Amino acid sequence: MTSRTKLVYLEPYPGESLPHYLGRLRRLMGNNLPSATSLGEVIGVGAVVAQWEQGYLNPFPIEEQLAALGAAIGLEVDRLAQMLPSEKDNLDPRPIRLCGACYAECPCHQIKWQFKSRSSPRCDRHKLKLLMKCPGCETPFPIPSLWVEGRCPNEKCGMRYSRMAKHQKTVAY
Repeated sequence: MTSRTKLVYLEPYPGESLPHYLGRLRRLMGNNLPSATSLGEVIGVGAVVAQWEQGYLNPFPIEEQLAALGAAIGLEVDRLAQMLPSEKDNLDPRPIRLCGACYAECPCHQIKWQFKSRSSPRCDRHKLKLLMKCPGCETPFPIPSLWVEGRCPNEKCGMRYSRMAKHQKTVAY
């Protein structure tokens, strides 16, 4: 799994999920990769990248796969690993969740939003219940790799993710 191709470098956002990062990386001018599969072919790990973009990390990315991705984009394996849940964290890949207040601060999907929770999924930073669909039209959020403009995909609605915080309910701790 050695990567010969160098892709244009893209700095990850703090806390950004791997699915969101991969979508941004593919769309970056200069990389212009039409699909997750094409990215997998370029870095030499195959179609598993399509699963990663969907948020399905089973089987979990191995160090060699992360090293191949890192070599192609100029990122250390440790930095890529930060975009993944730890082995002790369980992910709930669907529904996609969002904290509008976090998104307003940093426009990316955060991996921690998808952690399984015994209580209602919430943002510990803002003490808000996470959204699972657009509060304006109730359209479910698309997978993070498809978040291009940071807004509801429903053309009749189009509410910005950063404006959704005012529709989130506070949670007591």
